Amino acid sequence: MYKKIIISFALLLATLTNINAAGTALVNTDVIKLSEVNPLQEFVGTVSFDKKSKVASQSSGIAQKINFEVGKKVKKGDILVSIDSDILNAQIKAAASSVNMYRVQLKNTKKNYLRYKALFAKKSIAQKVFDDSKLAYDVASESLISSEARLNELKIQKSKKVIKAPFNGVIVEKNVNINEWLNVGSKVATIVNTQEVQIIFNLPLSFINGLKTGDMYDVNISENIVKAKLYAAIPSGDKLTRTFPVRFKANVGNMFIYDGAQAKVGFAKNAKTKALVINRDAVINRFNMNVVFAVVDNKAVMIPVQIIGFTGTNAAVTGKGLVEGMNIVVKGNERVFPKMDVKILNEQVKQEKAK
Repeated sequence: MYKKIIISFALLLATLTNINAAGTALVNTDVIKLSEVNPLQEFVGTVSFDKKSKVASQSSGIAQKINFEVGKKVKKGDILVSIDSDILNAQIKAAASSVNMYRVQLKNTKKNYLRYKALFAKKSIAQKVFDDSKLAYDVASESLISSEARLNELKIQKSKKVIKAPFNGVIVEKNVNINEWLNVGSKVATIVNTQEVQIIFNLPLSFINGLKTGDMYDVNISENIVKAKLYAAIPSGDKLTRTFPVRFKANVGNMFIYDGAQAKVGFAKNAKTKALVINRDAVINRFNMNVVFAVVDNKAVMIPVQIIGFTGTNAAVTGKGLVEGMNIVVKGNERVFPKMDVKILNEQVKQEKAK
């Protein structure tokens, strides 16, 4: 089986090398130059989940139904645990009945009050009769308000008999079993939002001064590059190492990341150094590595490179075989393969600029 894989890979490389042998790739090139750049220094940080919640019960009772297991993905509002509410249901039914009774009572007392009020205006009834009707009406009104409040209170208590997920996430800890008695505050689960993470790097002050809150940076997490936004530099740092924590936030989508994972990022040094510089568009990913295509004798030569820094729209690179003045493909390189015939479209423009 391994022999087949090796043969297949060799055939793939041969195909990529000879692809479009009868044709010619049309490209634009630029000359690689020697220039001053701020080289990147790599820092290692730690990933943690931005949202992590210990979900607890807001009511007491027996856990009647459990709808989750460790590792399950849940959405905000999903019911995790249902607590027995038979007694509460009976109380709600009685309270609802009381509300209906007081509504009928209020309707009748209001009718009597309005009738006695009209008669009292005509001086057809005594003051006490009118006052009694007014009192009965007020009592019925207050009784209805009180009964409605009681019913609402019971309904709120009922809503707390179900424990819901506070946000989209994954259950990482289960702390409840079926038919277990729960008290107010009993922890039932721990949930984390695995899509939104924070990354902390401890940086020297000289690097922090070059960062800007709100800017996006490429961070390597589990060999995947994610866009992370700088949102805070904490002024309280380590006095021994004289470094300060810098926090980034990133949305990693459906990537599998564990709490405490390692993250890597490159930041520019203050001191400048000489390096070979080319337009960022010249650097592409091929065979899981950064490469550029040089044009030598009208043929494409693939050169693996390492990015050591950036300056504006240019990237400072290093790679075996790279020399100052070499023609590097900056447009059309996605269609170029090693040893492919190449025609430079902007050769005349470059020559005129050189004059």
